[in-house]
Amino acid sequence: MKTFSKRWTVAAVTLSGGLLAGASAWAAKPYPERPVTLVVGYAAGGATDIVARLMAKSLAEELGQTVVVENKTGANSNIGAEIVSRAAPDGYTLYVGSIANTINRTLYSQLNYDFVKGFEPVGLLATIPNILVVNPKLPIKTVPEYIAYAKQHPGKLTCASSGSGSSIHLSCELFKMKTGTDILHVPYRGSGPAVADLLGGQVDSMFDNLPSSLPHVQAGKLRAIGVTSPQRLPVTPDVPTLAESGLPGFDVESWFGLVAPAGTPRPVIDRLNQAMNKALASPALQASYQQSGFFPPQAPNTPETFGKKIASEIDKWGAVVKSANLKAN
Repeated sequence: MKTFSKRWTVAAVTLSGGLLAGASAWAAKPYPERPVTLVVGYAAGGATDIVARLMAKSLAEELGQTVVVENKTGANSNIGAEIVSRAAPDGYTLYVGSIANTINRTLYSQLNYDFVKGFEPVGLLATIPNILVVNPKLPIKTVPEYIAYAKQHPGKLTCASSGSGSSIHLSCELFKMKTGTDILHVPYRGSGPAVADLLGGQVDSMFDNLPSSLPHVQAGKLRAIGVTSPQRLPVTPDVPTLAESGLPGFDVESWFGLVAPAGTPRPVIDRLNQAMNKALASPALQASYQQSGFFPPQAPNTPETFGKKIASEIDKWGAVVKSANLKAN
């Protein structure tokens, strides 16, 4: 019995040691080992989609794996966010969050995900101002003319958005509040479809994210009459700010950031943040950002600083939504 017991003990120790070694080897596996998916809650062609695809290309080079962008549209990006919140917390399914997700927290009475508790912040990807564009067939070339036209045609002038509660929508609502105008809001499922109808003349105007409308402005297919940034933009130097046009303090900045499902291991979060910041520092991505109208985040760009930004944005836009008495089903 003693001999058997000793042999059994040795075997057990050997087996347990092997299991522990195997577990350690599994835990030490390099990340990522397979393609990574970035989920975008809006249609292709919008600003969120554009920044996701720009980052995917650079991120793939830093991670050494393919990074795929998938568009899961609907409910002002809530569908995409919900899908990722329920994904395995292994770093292979990530979500490109935006200002809209912090707005939605107050705008919607019920959500099937929690943008704070359901995700781990990775880092900020980019910021952009909005730009007020109109169909060139309209007799409007300035913001004062836009206001006058809206007052002459109450409830007739239309303003498209990427979805109810988006920063594009709230820019329009804020404009209406400051100018006392009655402008009809027309929501779409993303900037892409909204811009398409704006180009076609089905809607009149839009406070669009700069990147999705900029090519059409440069081609003369849309007319830019104002930007929501504190200063004029290098890519549109002739377009005045809304503050210059008689609306002091009108400052709206959209942002985009990367988040992972809650419970994603910290080493994976750190690896993603490191790769993302290296990509943001690359001359190629910086050139693409500048050409498209995106602005890279300021350092330090850590999971902690991004988490604090998310919290402050929830408070800021929650107050605006409540003040405007906005609700979405």
